[in-house]
Amino acid sequence: MDIAIVKYNAGNIQSVKYALNRLGCEPFVTDDPELLHKADKVIFPGVGEASTAMQYLKNHKLDVVLKSLKQPVLGICLGLQLMCKHSEENNTDCLGIFDILVKRFPNVGLKVPQMGWNSVYDLKSPLFEGIKENSYMYFVHSYYAELSEHTAAKCNYASEFSASLHKDNFYAVQFHTEKSADAGEKLLDNFLKI
Repeated sequence: MDIAIVKYNAGNIQSVKYALNRLGCEPFVTDDPELLHKADKVIFPGVGEASTAMQYLKNHKLDVVLKSLKQPVLGICLGLQLMCKHSEENNTDCLGIFDILVKRFPNVGLKVPQMGWNSVYDLKSPLFEGIKENSYMYFVHSYYAELSEHTAAKCNYASEFSASLHKDNFYAVQFHTEKSADAGEKLLDNFLKI
């Protein structure tokens, strides 16, 4: 199975690659549109800032490529946020795969970014097959996707938000699968089986 990891200037690419290696996969990293279209699965990871990342995607025409993919695509962390319509982070228009806004956590006495383990619940996607309700996942983020009809898992930090999204062949998680121990590894394995 050919698994492509999208190369752009906002990656936790190595840790995602190692997590896939542990599952017996050897993914390749690319920003080549043809290779992304040919891959069996595409993973769109991300750590960084929305506007800079979107600029890179646009400059390399990857914004158009990502929206046109027909195989299963998994966005991770910033990847999830960039798959939404708009982010409050530097007032950034994103890919619009999910018609959802990404907002900054409000200042309500909680530390921002949310950094560490939190439980996910109301699990509704093939990604969560065999993962228990209220499993703990590892988060690092200051911005969150609103709840919507595409919410596939929820988390609560200041208020409820989308811990995961799913629409057609597009899947996304706000937490870092590659840092979420057994539950994160199980989710990646589930994605490989979709």
